[in-house]
Amino acid sequence: MENNEYLRIIYGDGTLGINGSNFHYIFNYNRGGLESLVIDQKEWLYQEPLPTFWRATTDNDRGNGFSKKSIQWLGADQFINIKDIAIQIDDKNIPLPLPPLNNKYSNNEQAQTAKIIFTYQTLTIPATYVKVSYKILTNGIIDVNVHYYGHSQLPELPALGLRFVLPTPAIWYEYEGLSGETYPDRMAGAKEGTYKIQGLPVTPYLVPQDCGVHMQTRRVTIARNTVNNNTLNNLEPFYLSISNFKHPFAFSCLPYTAEELENATHQEELPPIHHTVLTILGAVRGVGGIDSWGSDVESNYHIDATKDIEFSFQIAGRKDNKINS
Repeated sequence: MENNEYLRIIYGDGTLGINGSNFHYIFNYNRGGLESLVIDQKEWLYQEPLPTFWRATTDNDRGNGFSKKSIQWLGADQFINIKDIAIQIDDKNIPLPLPPLNNKYSNNEQAQTAKIIFTYQTLTIPATYVKVSYKILTNGIIDVNVHYYGHSQLPELPALGLRFVLPTPAIWYEYEGLSGETYPDRMAGAKEGTYKIQGLPVTPYLVPQDCGVHMQTRRVTIARNTVNNNTLNNLEPFYLSISNFKHPFAFSCLPYTAEELENATHQEELPPIHHTVLTILGAVRGVGGIDSWGSDVESNYHIDATKDIEFSFQIAGRKDNKINS
């Protein structure tokens, strides 16, 4: 992405806009997240990214009753409260610029960094919090940090991540990490390398369930060639990359949300493909499968909801799919 000397900051009545020469981002206060991610005039978001806690129930989850024990996280995955929003401009806190406070700003406000922090409250009993921060640099790169706050009375988590729904299906994705589908207890034999996956494949289980997770990832690049704008046709592929910031991450890139997979009892019940569902994961429960899908996952591969979990990554647009772009 191009490097600009400054960011242009737009203090809207209900939004924070951040512009550069080839990007335009909008954060919505009421909807509680990144509403628009436009790079090189291409929109990369269908809806705001939100914390995700659920994975579609696996055969092993059914066998050992895990999903029933952790059912609260299914509701938390679909609904969440916005508890607080904080903004930092050039690393200094400013009051949330709602009307009429935003009237003091001109239409030519500039900064070298902008950071917005959303604090979400889960609709679990008891509730806990997830803080998601976005720090935008002058070159358009976004540093994202997700911090889940543990609570001693909550059941084990199926997963913890940030889910992005992209407007149209990806034509392929490429990642640097481990070969094949991997989970915390299914990494033996996987080889490190760079792998390209055509389309958005879903493992054809008889009963749809969680699939397509890739552990220990350093980068994933998504390629699309369609948009939801009928005036733009015959597009050349365009790209978005997620890279590790501090530590490798896990991800899945599928045409369905966890809830869509959960609701289908057979493959033919899955809906037509309209979007790309990219989930960046900071924690993933193992899949188990020790004795005909009845035993619990080994203790090392559980996700303890009583403890804090934190992970980070970077978002960047690319002009091509080369790592050095």
